[in-house]
Amino acid sequence: MSDDDYVYHEESGEWLPATEVARRDAVAATVEVRDAVGNLLTDGDQVTLIKDLEVKGAGQTLKRGTLIKSIRLTGDAQEIDCRFDGIKGLVLRAEFVRKR
Repeated sequence: MSDDDYVYHEESGEWLPATEVARRDAVAATVEVRDAVGNLLTDGDQVTLIKDLEVKGAGQTLKRGTLIKSIRLTGDAQEIDCRFDGIKGLVLRAEFVRKR
């Protein structure tokens, strides 16, 4: 889109360039995921568990202090996707991890 195209922006009630509206929408769509102590998490971070977690369906318990490498954000502000030996498709709540 070029700057010559103007679009009515519902939230602000103004006519804005289409590129400005697209930029504002992209900023609003980003989700901040924070760990238990408030650190901002990003894809690829390493985290440690702050409490023992019983994994449903795996019959296993992840102990406090367990290192989880290379997390992925899911788009939800409270969930992170990660891998751990023997557990496929592990999703953890951000409130139970601390960034390393």
